[in-house]
Amino acid sequence: MENIRTKAYGASGTILVGKKLELMEIERQGPAPDEVLIEVLYCGVCHSDVHQVANDWNNTIYPCVPGHEIIGKITDVGKAVTRFKEGDIVGVGCMIDSCKQCKSCAQGDEQFCMGTHGMTMTYNGYWKPNDTDFNSYGGFSTHIVANEKFVLNIPDGMDITAAAPILCAGVTTYAPLKHRQIRIGDKVGVIGIGGLGHMGVMLAKAMGATVTAITTDKEKKKAALAIGADAVLISTDKDAMKAQEISFDFLLCTIPEEFDVNPYICLLAPRGSMVTVGLLGPYKSPTNNIEMAKYSRSLGASIIGSIAETQEVLDFCAMHGILPQVEMIDIQDINEAFEKIRDEEVRFRYVIDMKSLK
Repeated sequence: MENIRTKAYGASGTILVGKKLELMEIERQGPAPDEVLIEVLYCGVCHSDVHQVANDWNNTIYPCVPGHEIIGKITDVGKAVTRFKEGDIVGVGCMIDSCKQCKSCAQGDEQFCMGTHGMTMTYNGYWKPNDTDFNSYGGFSTHIVANEKFVLNIPDGMDITAAAPILCAGVTTYAPLKHRQIRIGDKVGVIGIGGLGHMGVMLAKAMGATVTAITTDKEKKKAALAIGADAVLISTDKDAMKAQEISFDFLLCTIPEEFDVNPYICLLAPRGSMVTVGLLGPYKSPTNNIEMAKYSRSLGASIIGSIAETQEVLDFCAMHGILPQVEMIDIQDINEAFEKIRDEEVRFRYVIDMKSLK
């Protein structure tokens, strides 16, 4: 099909514009036989969008059009598409394609694609660029194109104005909880109560765990209890942290910046484990392996989840009445929103009403 020109908000990366987002026009390839064209209705704003635009990970391809928590309506389908039709309300998360042939893809773990380029990210091109100049553009746009295997069904009755963050924040916190097999009676701590953390609290609670929200911000206590946390632990309170040592079966850490992991390790019970999902970089201090070893504790990390797990968490949220807590904004407010995210002034998640781009 012919290429499509769409409006978008992105960062050019030029000296004149810097890393601010501005209105631009981008060109997308029309849907291939196994792809769909989606009109973007709502798009969540993730902390990783802020990092990527600023090139904090030294891998940003400009122009950079962020957005990987997308709810939209299908407006065109390729001739080989069988799962969707025009008019369907669907979701797109962090990836829009993969090699579909490697061992990971065959097992349904597309996020671990071991093909030449890895998964194709919803924006910023391939996971492993391998010196290519291929770029992809995200959901801060009027339209997006995705392979039908990477498009999600939105459950009937789910509020699409609030659902977008489930496609990243939801699956990013759901996947490690699922693989840890959290169940009734487990004591779970969720560290960092923001866009990811508040989803982690609600999901762990729905799985039957006793959930403690762990935060540096005393002002978040009331909000954390309101979304289902059984208790709140202020991590800057040394006495309170000491009292909770050797007590948690699992810790889900959503802190997005470098931090000292060692005080949290001490909270873990024997054979307890901690998974970090917010940080894509080094810890602030080396891990104290004495504390790890003496109770046979485990420390790991996780990034997003598979397409099947993304569908699972959408269905799980629909079943348990879970929705992200969001603040709706217009696309014209995005630079101010980015600044507030950087300054940690946002309690949960921004969602852009994309009709404001039109």
